Amino acid sequence: MDTSLVEQVRSFNRTMTERVGVLNDHFLGRNHPLGEARLLWEIGEEGAKVLELRRRLALDSAYVSRLLRSLEKQGLVVVKKSEHDGRVRIAQLTQAGLRERAEIDQRADAFARSLLETLSESQRAKLGAAMAQVERLLIASMVQITVADAASPDAQWCIQQYFTELSQRFEMGFDPAMSRPAHAHELTPPTGLFLVAHLREEPVGCGGLKFCENAIAEIRRMWVAPQARGLGLGRRLLQTLEHYAREAGVTTLHLETNGTLTEAIHLYRDSGYHEVAPFNNEPYAHHWFEKHL
Repeated sequence: MDTSLVEQVRSFNRTMTERVGVLNDHFLGRNHPLGEARLLWEIGEEGAKVLELRRRLALDSAYVSRLLRSLEKQGLVVVKKSEHDGRVRIAQLTQAGLRERAEIDQRADAFARSLLETLSESQRAKLGAAMAQVERLLIASMVQITVADAASPDAQWCIQQYFTELSQRFEMGFDPAMSRPAHAHELTPPTGLFLVAHLREEPVGCGGLKFCENAIAEIRRMWVAPQARGLGLGRRLLQTLEHYAREAGVTTLHLETNGTLTEAIHLYRDSGYHEVAPFNNEPYAHHWFEKHL
C-alpha cells in the first residue's frame, strides 16, 4: 500500500478531530465528551435497545455501559428492562435528557453553519460533495467479510433475502425448489464455503462456493442488501470468493444468472468472466459465465 495514502488518512484524521472539537471533554461546549453526546443523540426521543446502540456505534458492551452509567448519574438517561423481554435493556432519555439532546442538536447545526460560512459558494459545494464521498467510502471500509457457517442465522437470513428479491425481480417469480440446489452442507468445507458480509454487525451480503470435479467450482447465492449497494461490496465478495477458490486449487469458476440481474451481469463481465454455452439446466438462467483462475 502506498505510504503517502496512509499519511494522507492520518493527516485528515488530525485535521478533522481538531476542527470538529473532539479532543476535549466539552464537545460543542457542553459538559460531555463526544461519546456521551453521540449516545444521547442515538437514543433519541423514542429510546433504544442497549444492544442496538452497541451495534450501531460499533462499541463494546463495557464501554457503552460506562457511558450510560455516566448519563444516568447526570439524570439524563434511565435504563430499564423491556416489558416484553426481561433480558432486553432499553435506554430512554429523561425530560432533562431530551432538553440536553435538543441543545446539542442546535449547537451541532450552528457548528456546521460556522464551518460553511467562511467558505465561498463553490467551496461549500466542493466540501459537501467531498464529505458525501468520504462518508460513503468510510462506510465501505467498515464492511467486514468473513467465512461463515452456511446454516447460521445470519447466513440463512441473507439467503432468504436473496430468494425474496429474486421472486420480486423475476418476471415469473422464483421458487427455490425449482432451482438447482446449493444446500448449507454443500457450501461448507470441504465441499464448499460461504461468506457473509457485516456492516455494524448486521448482515448485508453473502456469497458461496460449491466445489465440483475437475478443479471447477460454482459461485452461488451472491447477494448484497439494497442499503449496502454502491459500496463496491459485490466486487469484494466476488474477489474474496476467487481468493478462496485459488487456495482450494480451483482453476475454473462457473456461475449462471438471470437476464434481469443486469448489475450482476455487468459485474461478472467487468471482473473477467466470459459468457459460455449452458453447462447446466438451471431453469432461471439466461446467461452462463466462466473464468479461468
